[in-house]
Amino acid sequence: MSPVAPMYVPGHGLLAGKRVLITAAAGTGIGFATAKRCVEEGATVVISDKHERRCGESAAELGVVGIRCDVTDEDSVQALIAAASAHLGGIDVLINNAGLGGTAELHEMTDAQWGAVLDVTLSGTFRCMRAGLNYMYGRGSGVIVNNASVLGWRAQAGQAHYAAAKAGVMALTRCAAIEAGRRGVRVNAVAPSIAMHPFLAKVTSDDLLEELTEREAFGRYAEPWEVANVIVFLASDYSSYMTGEVVSVSSQRA
Repeated sequence: MSPVAPMYVPGHGLLAGKRVLITAAAGTGIGFATAKRCVEEGATVVISDKHERRCGESAAELGVVGIRCDVTDEDSVQALIAAASAHLGGIDVLINNAGLGGTAELHEMTDAQWGAVLDVTLSGTFRCMRAGLNYMYGRGSGVIVNNASVLGWRAQAGQAHYAAAKAGVMALTRCAAIEAGRRGVRVNAVAPSIAMHPFLAKVTSDDLLEELTEREAFGRYAEPWEVANVIVFLASDYSSYMTGEVVSVSSQRA
């Protein structure tokens, strides 16, 4: 039996009046899908991406403002927070989506391969969280949602650097949530398994994609917007008593 395609869920105003900043939101992946869902849920949105042309194209398609940002550069991150805040009139929600993958077995992995993945995926999330928390603490409110991965929990050959980085994002989320709670800020994360988009298909072999998809209980991969739906929930007031949580967006067997 062929997998049943999911039905796209219309907006319900879950983020009406919210001002949202999303990193790495250009292109066709989870970040862009999240920006689209936030707009559909009534938010005013700013997106950022390292790739200036793609950022501009995606912003134009969504009808939002796009700002170039390299999350490996502290000055760029600080400039993003300042510019987004100025444009939006404040930031209620920060969604950290930037990440970098790659495939290499540990015994052959170079320092450069390890460092590049960790700098974007873990340290980049740290830089954006730090800037976002300092901004939100001054206001006494805010929500941060990070994009982790089930690989923070589960092993996969060739993914030691990416898995370590995503496990680090999970730990950052939990620790920041404890610190931020008394200051009126919530911090949570999603952990997707496999959400298909053209970039993933480009950097992953067909055999591995088929193997990963077969592990899913539904017999299919997630659509990026299905992950975005959970991010929207965590960004919304419907999750007001959730903080420090990492929500698996997965149908994989245990």
